[in-house]
Amino acid sequence: MSTKTMDRRSARERLLAAADELFYADGVHSVGIDRVIERAGVAKATLYSAFGSKDELIRCYLTARQAARREGMTRKLARYDTPRERLLGVFDVLAEQVAEPGFRGCAFLNASAESRPGSTVEEVSSESRAWLRSLFAELGQAAGALDAERLAQQLVLLYDGAVVAAQMDRDLTAVTVARGVAAVLADAALADAATGS
Repeated sequence: MSTKTMDRRSARERLLAAADELFYADGVHSVGIDRVIERAGVAKATLYSAFGSKDELIRCYLTARQAARREGMTRKLARYDTPRERLLGVFDVLAEQVAEPGFRGCAFLNASAESRPGSTVEEVSSESRAWLRSLFAELGQAAGALDAERLAQQLVLLYDGAVVAAQMDRDLTAVTVARGVAAVLADAALADAATGS
């Protein structure tokens, strides 16, 4: 790999790291590209060379967030032994996230609140939402729920509510409460499966 290619990759990584920090803290539209390039320590031309536009930088920022979220969730759910524990473990992983210093809520929800319909943000956020619903549905099905899609819909609502309460109310117990309700819903869904109702 040439030095020039390595420098470009390094600049791209610095730009993404700066975007991740600034966009998450202050918003994708509130933060101008000048702040991003200053934080990354690169020239404006480097940003356009690496990403082409601010919209593409935003897409890459959110895509990287989703990839990290997915990898982290997969890795952390592996510590649970049963399908039911993994299903509820999603809330345990969320509890760890909301307790982190600098937690500012869901990056996708925050970016969506600032963006217009049909934007890059909406597209990437929709993919993230679909992944979360799919995760809950797959875990519910593995646990034995007859209607795993319905259970997933219920659990996504709980998850969303816990994220918003943790962010807006600074209530770190919201995730614990949501997990308790999720356990009731999961157990009811699994009982229905056991009785065939």
